Amino acid sequence: MSLKIYNTLTGKKEMFVPLQPNKVGMYVCGPTVYDTSHIGHARSVVIFDVIFRWLKESGYDVCYVRNFTDVDDKIIKRANETGKDPIEISEKYIKEFHNEMDALNVLRPTIEPKATEHIQDIINFIEMLIEKRKAYYVEGSDVFFSISSFEGYGKLSGRNPDDMIAGARIAIDENKKNPMDFTLWKPAKPGEPAWDSPWGAGRPGWHIECSAMSNRYLGQSFDIHGGGKDLIFPHHENEIAQSEALFGKQFVKYWIHNGFVDINNEKMSKSLGNFTMIKDVLAKYHPEIIRLFLLSKHYRSPIDYNENSMAEMVSSLDKIYAFLERANKANVDFSDSDKNKMGNFNNLKSDSNSCYSGGESWAAFKENMDDDFNSATAIATIFNTVKEGNKLLDRSGETISSDNLKKVAEICADIKKMGSILGILSQSPQSYFKDKKDAALADGAIDPKMVDQLVMERTEARKSKNFARADEIRKELDSMKIILEDGTGGTTWKFS
Repeated sequence: MSLKIYNTLTGKKEMFVPLQPNKVGMYVCGPTVYDTSHIGHARSVVIFDVIFRWLKESGYDVCYVRNFTDVDDKIIKRANETGKDPIEISEKYIKEFHNEMDALNVLRPTIEPKATEHIQDIINFIEMLIEKRKAYYVEGSDVFFSISSFEGYGKLSGRNPDDMIAGARIAIDENKKNPMDFTLWKPAKPGEPAWDSPWGAGRPGWHIECSAMSNRYLGQSFDIHGGGKDLIFPHHENEIAQSEALFGKQFVKYWIHNGFVDINNEKMSKSLGNFTMIKDVLAKYHPEIIRLFLLSKHYRSPIDYNENSMAEMVSSLDKIYAFLERANKANVDFSDSDKNKMGNFNNLKSDSNSCYSGGESWAAFKENMDDDFNSATAIATIFNTVKEGNKLLDRSGETISSDNLKKVAEICADIKKMGSILGILSQSPQSYFKDKKDAALADGAIDPKMVDQLVMERTEARKSKNFARADEIRKELDSMKIILEDGTGGTTWKFS
C-alpha cells in the first residue's frame, strides 16, 4: 500500500501502516446532539466518510466508530429551556442528524455508540485511573484527572502545561490539585440526568466518554482518530492523557483533523448570525453539489461557503453529468451487439468494495487519494477526464468508431468509480437533469409553455434560414439557463 497520511501528532506525512495487517480501527468524534447540525459538522462527516470509503477501496477491513454525545451541559440547558426530557432532546437531534447525513449520501459508520449507553464502561475506566493514581476524587465534588501524572501532556497540541497554566483563563477551583486538571465525573444537580457511581449520583465529563467507548470497540491502541481542528485541544489532548496514563501504550497512531468552514470569509458564529444549518443548505442545493463543495479543498484547509462557490459547484456537477449523458447517447446509436458488449453507462456499477483496476484516470485519482486523501486534486482529475472524454466525442462526430467507443466506456467507468469514492454521481444523467428541471418548474423559475414556444420559434427560424433570429432565441434561453439539444428527433431542452 502507498497511502500517506498527515499525522497531527508528528506534524508530517507518514506512510500508513496499520497496527494489524489489512485491518483499520478508526474513531471520529461525532456531534453533541442538542441542536440542528451546521455546515461545519457536515464537512467533518463528509470528509471522514470519504476516508472510510477510500480505506475500504484500498482493501482494508475497517471498523469505523463515530459517537453521539447525548449527555452534556448544553443538552440539559436545552431541555430546561423547552421543558422536555434531555433524552427526548438528544433523540430528536440524532434522528435529524441521520436524516441529513443520509440525504448527503454519507455511509453509516460500523458502530455509532451513545455516551448514555456506556456509563458502566466510563465508570470502570475512571475507577482504574483512580487505582493507578492518575485521577482523584474530591468529596462532594468531581473526579478529576491529574495532568501532572502524565508526562506527555500537551504533545498533540504542542503546548507546554506550565505555559498553559500561566496563560489560562480558568475559574479558580480549590478542589483541583492543578488548575489544568479536568473533570471525569461530576455530581448531578437536582433534576439533571444522573447515574449511580462510587462517587455518588452524577454523570460523565466530556473527554472520558470517547476514551471509554474507543477502548470498548477498538481496544487500548488503534489506528486513526479524527475530528475537527477545534478538538485538538483540549478534547483529544485529554483523551490521550486518560488512555495512555491508564494503559501505558500509544493510544492512537495517526491523528487526522479537518479545517473549518467559513461563511463569506468570516468565521461561523452565532454572535455574527451566520450559522448555516445543513437543512437550509439541503433545501437550496442538490446534495451532491454540497458534497462537491465540501471536498473541493484539501481537508486540512479552511473552506469558504458563499453563493459564488456554490454556483461554481452547480456548474461543475452539471458538466460531469452532461458528459455522461452525452456519452450514453453516443452509445445508444450503435448496434445491439455493440451495446451489449459495451454496456449502458447508466448501469455502470459504483460499488466501492469492488475490485476495480480502471484506466489512466483512475490511476491518477488513486495517486491523489493516496496522498493524504487529497480530494481537491482528485476532483480536478475527474474534470480533466471529462474534458478528455468530450474531446474524444468531438473528434468522433456523429459516427464514433468501436475503438473510440471503448475509450469512452473506460473514461465513463473511471468517472463513475471516482464519483463513488467521493459519494457523488449516484444518479443517472437523465434522472439528474429531470430532477433539476422539475425543481425549476416547481419553484416557478421558468414558464415551460414560454420555453416551448421559444424553442418552436427557433425551429421555424432555422427552417426559414433566419439564423440571426435563431441565435437571438438561443441567447435568450441561455440567459434563462436553458440548455438546448438539437437531435434527429427535434430540439429538446433542459434546465441548467
